[in-house]
Amino acid sequence: MSESAENKSFWDHLEDLRGSLIKIVVAVLLFSTFAFCFKEILFKIVLAPKDSSFFMYKLFGGGDFSIQLMNVGLTEQFMIHLKTAFAFGVLMASPYVIYVLFDFIRPALYEKEREHSMGIVLSSYLMFMVGVAVNYLFIFPLTVRFLGTYQVSDQVRNMLTLQSYMDTLLMMSIVFGIIFEIPVVSWLLARFGLLKAEYMTRYRRHAIVAILVIAAIITPTGDAFTLLIVSLPIWLLYELSVVIVKRVGK
Repeated sequence: MSESAENKSFWDHLEDLRGSLIKIVVAVLLFSTFAFCFKEILFKIVLAPKDSSFFMYKLFGGGDFSIQLMNVGLTEQFMIHLKTAFAFGVLMASPYVIYVLFDFIRPALYEKEREHSMGIVLSSYLMFMVGVAVNYLFIFPLTVRFLGTYQVSDQVRNMLTLQSYMDTLLMMSIVFGIIFEIPVVSWLLARFGLLKAEYMTRYRRHAIVAILVIAAIITPTGDAFTLLIVSLPIWLLYELSVVIVKRVGK
């Protein structure tokens, strides 16, 4: 712990926290405003998976399709525009937000703690962003393709709302961001002696069943191919966690 941190009073720390929070709010608002002003580009990115022209569909093949979205509320489109711009603002400002927060707590840490903390923070952030990217590029498009075109009868047409589309995208992005934290959490548990590689190896079959169940809940599709695509990255994360825990044990 640095001497300056020891000499500061509680109110000094509170003032530093206030300054850090102000910086974070300003940064998020600036990036959100920037995203809000570029509406066409913003929603071109967000709505890309709803058409067969999206590169993922071309990569895996498939016929032409296009999902038509509708709006049913007077203020719905404007509010969705605000919410989407804010989500992108948080995403773009996140590196600066992490830097500000770490800069606030750094004086209270010892040198060794700073090194470990920085590694954990960066690893967690990178894995979360990778999870969001995997969802947008692969998982969400598969979900949209199946659920958006699924019909119980030709007499029933799908009338999908923009609100439903955006809520699903944001929810799945957060879920996959959290799922991709499995290796980091495994490393922490192993460091505390709460997780052993032998346990993970012994219960691998149980883990695979749990992964399949989670994948089925995230993307409730009826085909094995989509289930496999969703399950594969989660299983790879589990195997990566086994390797990490083994190294920590040694």
